[in-house]
Formats: sequence, C-alpha cells, structure tokens
Amino acid sequence: MFTIRSGKTAPRFLARALRIAGFFGPMVFGLLATAQSAVAQNIDIIRDAEIERVMRQYEDPLLKAAGLDPHSVKLYLVNDPEINAFATQSPVPGESESIFVNTGTFLQLKTPNQLIGILAHETGHIAGGHIVRDASAIRKSAVPMLLGIALGVAAIAMGAGEAAMGAIALGGQAAQAQFFQFSRAQEATADQMGQRYLKATHQSGRGMLEVFNKFAGMEAEITYGRNTPLITDHPLSRERIDLLQQLVEASPYKETKDSPAALHEFQLIQAKLAGFLNRVDTVLTRYPPSDQSAEGHYARAVAYFRKPDMKKAIEEANTLVKLEPNNPFYWEILGQIYVEMSQPQNGILPYQKSVDLAPDEPLLRLSLAAAQIATGKAQFAKPALDNLKIVLHQENNNSFAWYEAAQAYSDAGNEGMANLSTAELKYNVGNFKEAVHFATIAQHKLAAGSTDWQRAQDILAISKANADSRR
Repeated sequence: MFTIRSGKTAPRFLARALRIAGFFGPMVFGLLATAQSAVAQNIDIIRDAEIERVMRQYEDPLLKAAGLDPHSVKLYLVNDPEINAFATQSPVPGESESIFVNTGTFLQLKTPNQLIGILAHETGHIAGGHIVRDASAIRKSAVPMLLGIALGVAAIAMGAGEAAMGAIALGGQAAQAQFFQFSRAQEATADQMGQRYLKATHQSGRGMLEVFNKFAGMEAEITYGRNTPLITDHPLSRERIDLLQQLVEASPYKETKDSPAALHEFQLIQAKLAGFLNRVDTVLTRYPPSDQSAEGHYARAVAYFRKPDMKKAIEEANTLVKLEPNNPFYWEILGQIYVEMSQPQNGILPYQKSVDLAPDEPLLRLSLAAAQIATGKAQFAKPALDNLKIVLHQENNNSFAWYEAAQAYSDAGNEGMANLSTAELKYNVGNFKEAVHFATIAQHKLAAGSTDWQRAQDILAISKANADSRR
C-alpha cells in the first residue's frame, strides 16, 4: 500500500535533530539544531514495498563493497519533488545511519545508474565517517560567528548599530566559509569513494558524473534566485568534475549499461510515483490510453483510482495482473483500489496473492491484515492477528501496525492486548503521556509476570522517564 506518513505522526526518531551530510547540507549554523529539528518535524515519508525493495537492491551491494552491514543502514523515500538525497546519523537502535532519497530523484533522473550514482556518493559519506565529523566541523565553524555576534552586541551597547550589523554579518560569512571548505573536501572524497564502490560492484560511474554535470550547469541559476537543494551548499568546482571524469574513464565498467529489466523496473516506479503524486490530468496526458505499455497501465490505474474512476482503475489493474501475474505489486494495487472503494473483502484475495508472491515484504502483509480487519467479520480476526505478529516482528516500530493490532485484539475481545498495542502505538509516535495511560490499563488486564505484562512495565517506565524529562 502506497502511503505518505507526515513528520507530525512519524516515528520518534524523525522528530529529532538530524546531522546531515551529502547533497543537502546545513545553511545557518548558529540555528542548526533548530533548523534540522524543523526539517525532521515536517518531513513526509512515503512507505511503499515496491520502491523500498528497489532502493535496497541498489544500495545493499554498495554497502557491502564499503564493508558496511546493510542491515545497519535504513533507507527512506521522502515526498519532495527536488532531486536530492542525504545521509544522517540514525538514533534508531541497531541502525548506524539512514539515507533519505527524494521522490524527485526517481522522477527526474533518466536511468537506475544515475540514481545508484547518487547512492554511491551517500555511501561514501557514511563509510568516510563524514556524518560524525560534521558535528565537530560545525562547532568549530560556529566560533567566528559567535565572536561576530559578541562584537556586534558590544557595538550595539556603544550605540554603533551599523558596525554591529557588519560584525555579525562578517562573523556569519566567516563561519560559512570555514564550514564550506570542510564540506567541499568531504564531497570530493565521497565522489571518489562512491566511484570505488561502483567499480567493485561492476557498475559504471557515468551516472554519478551525468548528475553532477547536470547540476554544475545549473549553478549559475542560483545567482538569479533559484535555490536548488542539491547544489546550494556544495558548489561543484571544475576540478571536482574533472577528477570525477578521470575516475569514470579509468573504470573497466565505464560502458556498462543498465539491463533492460532494471530500466523497466525503474520506469515502472516512475509511473507509479507520477500516478500518486502528480496531477491526475498531467498523468493522463503523460500516459494516455493509447500507451499500452506496463508503465502506462500502472500510471493510469493509480490516476483513475485518485480521480476517482474506480471502474477504469480496476480495469487497468486487472490488465496489469494479466500482463504479469507473478508481480506482487500489481496485485497490491488491485487490492488497494478495492479497499479504498470500501470493498475490503474484495481486496483480501489480491492482497493475499501479493503476500504469497512476496512473503518477506511486511508492508504487503500489513495491507492484507488491514483489509481483513476492515471487513468487521470475526472469521478474519485471527488471520489478521497472525499477519500483524509477523509484521511487528520485522518492524516493531511501525505505528500503523500497532494501530491495526489494537483494533484486531479489541475485535477479538482481548482488551489487555488491545491496550498494550495502543500503548506501543503511543510510545512509537512519542506521545508518552498516553503511552503511560494505556500501559497502566494493560498491566491490570494482563497476567502478572507474563511477557506481555513485562512489556507493559517497560513502556510504563520508559514513557514516564521521557514524559518527566520533557516537563
């Protein structure tokens, strides 16, 4: 199920300050923590099994080539039309770093190799330890800015307003110049390391070069008021482009092309994203009914679903499953259309088919469970709970899964587990006051000493501590 999670209801870690390295860098260092926290608060994360699977296919070989554990790095898709990606230090237990990729990166680039080039660059930042070192560089670069502010305050006290503003401005410029010098060195290093990983995985580095060349040509536009996140904070010097060109040409895999299957998969994702995120009339112009490709059917299925024209949406989705009956994501979109049409029972069969074809995808199983619960029929309560237990074993911090689990346990008459699931939900979205409330109720309804009772105790203790620290 293609879903957008607003930062306001995202997991706890998205509401914390992020130390960012990569294509998108910090702008105002004195307000860095505040600015990053605001970014985290408002970021919209898209969850989609198909796109997440493809991103992992792109990224995992690069992480292995860098000597990193793929399980320690989480990938997220951000609902943003700009081409951009960034790496952050992740506060999630068991994860070292996270990489965020904008939807615009998929929609605006032309090939998988270009996107993989961006991911290789981000992997270079992670492997090079740039994210951790950024914090130290930011602290150092803040010194001249703080001195400028101090001088400015002194000038104001002496009645020299213009001198004060000049001192503060010069301090900020010095801080920015100092950090950018550090940042540019990191960027060049990340380029080189990324090219090394592309070579190790027998992939061309040309995609990365193509993206950088594209944006090097756009740098002049910033002067005229265009602010492009990819390049605003990381100017692409001619020397950097030339070095990247040399690395690309030296690789024995420089002419390696994306396979037809990989290109088809990438174009399907573009069609899906366009269908969900672009204006319906724009989608139908880009993918008219005369376009009988799989991409055309995919984009129109989603566009008609949003219009809404459910008859045409179902026709397009059925065409997809006939074209490729073993594609779990075609079955998924058919199931989603039925559920959104308030026909959850009709959605169960397509969702079950998607799970049968991709049993390790927790989001598909979660959608199946949600459809089963939405029927309101007792016969689906146990299968739904069985599916949700598998989902939560894989994604224990999935707040929507805990919401569905609470509903399923309530339908089954198990109020203790319903309250415990609600406590988990509130805990995962950072609502510690309500987490304490529901964990307390659950504790009284569960068998003392049981595993679930102990979990209620843990939530109670941790949530109380967090609530107290907030006060």
